[in-house]
Amino acid sequence: MTSHLLPTYARVDLSFDHGEGAWLVTGDGERYLDFGGGVAVNSFGHAHPRLVAALTEQAQKVWHVSNLYRISEGERLAARLCAATFADYVFFCNSGAEAMEGAIKVARKYHAAEGHPERYRIITFEGAFHGRTLATLAAGGQKKYLDGFGPVVEGFDQVPFGDLDAVKRAIGAETAAILIEPVQGEGGVRVVPHAFLKALRELADRNGLLLVFDEVQTGIGRTGDLYAYQHTGVVPDILGSAKALGGGFPIGAVLATAAAAKGMTAGTHGSTFGGNPLAMAVANAVLDIVLADGFLDRVRYHAILFRQRLAELKDRHPTVIADVRGEGLLLGLRIVGPSGAFADALRAEHVLSVAAGDNVVRLLPPLIIQEAEIATAIERIDAAARRIEAANAAAPADAKTGAPA
Repeated sequence: MTSHLLPTYARVDLSFDHGEGAWLVTGDGERYLDFGGGVAVNSFGHAHPRLVAALTEQAQKVWHVSNLYRISEGERLAARLCAATFADYVFFCNSGAEAMEGAIKVARKYHAAEGHPERYRIITFEGAFHGRTLATLAAGGQKKYLDGFGPVVEGFDQVPFGDLDAVKRAIGAETAAILIEPVQGEGGVRVVPHAFLKALRELADRNGLLLVFDEVQTGIGRTGDLYAYQHTGVVPDILGSAKALGGGFPIGAVLATAAAAKGMTAGTHGSTFGGNPLAMAVANAVLDIVLADGFLDRVRYHAILFRQRLAELKDRHPTVIADVRGEGLLLGLRIVGPSGAFADALRAEHVLSVAAGDNVVRLLPPLIIQEAEIATAIERIDAAARRIEAANAAAPADAKTGAPA
């Protein structure tokens, strides 16, 4: 069948009819354990009754009024996010890329409001991914995403991951901020050491810079806290959030301190659909779940259990799994051979995963995962590793390179 969708995705020939918690079900009734989560979006699984009820109730009231008027559920959501974090203000948008665009604008506008419009440059890190808009692509700096789209947006200075001396050298009279993901998701599930984040905070304070965290993927319980910064001992000035905040409904948010947001006055930024009543109702239901007593404790418990079981698989299959990395339920397996082949083997065992950089396969189970589902996942990941071992054993000697793709 001819598709009229723009061919910008290399889609797997697989589609789903409905979902149930941690499972997706095809039209033929085949059940897949969803450890991709729509790329860390469906943190409460599929068809969660609390989210379905919130969306259905709001859909029978009003869908859209625009930001020309007050939206009570948006005011409530902003107040709850500020009460639970460092932030004083929240701006709502529709996606992670929009959130990070907004964060960049807040950082630049702060310095303009301070009388230093020349301070607009932002230091970023190799391996980062901040979105697909022209500015966020420039912030990420990855050539494969930038090629063919004309001049790269000016104002970003990229340094090697984890290189503090390079950060110091990059700071100049035009530097406005430092932008970093506490855990690089797309970049290979690379955890930034807390000591490095603390050093960045000190550098920012010493040089009058803002510290911006991209928590689009790590936020809303994924690493065991509402936001990852909360267990690092480091507080940013600005934070971008999205993905799991809507539990599957499109939403993005920029969180900022009052000081950092001082330049964002009426007319400086906007969004037609940002903060719409549907998104606000669902996101408030998300916070009802994740902020409930004991919820994050259970996330941390299941994260430790899952990681321990994955470490056992690494020991059992050292020619297939090179490393287990990540925080909370944002975990990655670095694969010895081609990571794509391992993702295919997982899918053959009816487990969905997500590719990442550095030859890593991401595992992003819903935060509501149970021990029985973790046990099922381990059995199937084990079977996928055995598939790879069997394929390697059957391959000609000159094909057994063992080199990462």
